[in-house]
Amino acid sequence: MTAIDWETEIVSLLDELSQVQDALFAVLGEKRVCMAHRDREGMAALDMREQEVRERLEACHDRRQQLLRAARQRSLPHESLGKLAASGVVGGREKLTKRVNHTAARMRLLQHESLTNWVAAQRSLLHFAQMLEILATGGRPDPTYRERGAACAAGGSLVDQEA
Repeated sequence: MTAIDWETEIVSLLDELSQVQDALFAVLGEKRVCMAHRDREGMAALDMREQEVRERLEACHDRRQQLLRAARQRSLPHESLGKLAASGVVGGREKLTKRVNHTAARMRLLQHESLTNWVAAQRSLLHFAQMLEILATGGRPDPTYRERGAACAAGGSLVDQEA
């Protein structure tokens, strides 16, 4: 096994993860603006950037897993980067622990941003479904109870003048 400079490896990973987080914040912000303005072309243009950010984030995750596996093989704390950074094997551990915690807090913020976009998309989809229902029924819901064989009076009055 080769010697690992734990501090350098963790700092390097955190630097890359910070850049990925910045890119993800930008993509999520642009996506939210596109949704608000109903900009389908803008949303489509974000697909490639989203894919790149996802791949970079997966690479960071894989690198993190490799570091934690190497720590486990050397009988070091391997449950998380925070525990590894706080261990005595890493130099400058107080500063590094703060940085790990800051990165984790930013990841939680990204989760909130992503959830915000998801909720906005779901609300838009629900609104669209309700509009389709209004068009299909003419705004008159099917009665809960009606006589057997009786026709429903609902029609597409917004589309059809005769209904």
